[in-house]
Amino acid sequence: MSWRATLGLVLLLAAIVSGWSAWKNRDVPEPNQVLADRSDYVMHDFEMIALNGEGQEAVAVRAPEMARNPQDETYTITTPLFLLPEEEGRSWELRAKTGWLSAKGEELRLKGDVHGISPAGSARKAEFRSETLNVFPGRDLAQTDDEVTVTQPGSRLTGRGFETNLKTKEYTFKSQVRSIYEPRSAR
Repeated sequence: MSWRATLGLVLLLAAIVSGWSAWKNRDVPEPNQVLADRSDYVMHDFEMIALNGEGQEAVAVRAPEMARNPQDETYTITTPLFLLPEEEGRSWELRAKTGWLSAKGEELRLKGDVHGISPAGSARKAEFRSETLNVFPGRDLAQTDDEVTVTQPGSRLTGRGFETNLKTKEYTFKSQVRSIYEPRSAR
């Protein structure tokens, strides 16, 4: 047997042993271990109503899909429609491309073409648009650091950074505020 054949067999044997060793020592998740990137359940075409501490409706959501993360028990929602109730059974409508809801429902994050519409029959109709919005239903608070446009009959306000009290309907722009006013005579 030549030295080349012997070297070839030794190299082949070393490759087989190292391959076997790598195979045996690979990271294999335990059978009971939950993978981090996988939901423990998914709901399709659903409507869910969350109640506050007094047993009254705090928020309702409709969406084509919602998935729950088993690690932190949060929810990721595809194209959600959130209904935030006011008095007399009317609700603000909030829509976005995606939504995220905390485990206990104390925080809601909307991202991508966020659009809010005041309740039908409100004394003053209003709409707003932004790229993101964080809502805290228990504190009656909504806020964002992005640009927001608020449109009401006869006026349009635009600014960067926005905060509103959902109960009192008072809102504040933080910077770069621009206003367009259209008097009734011009409409």
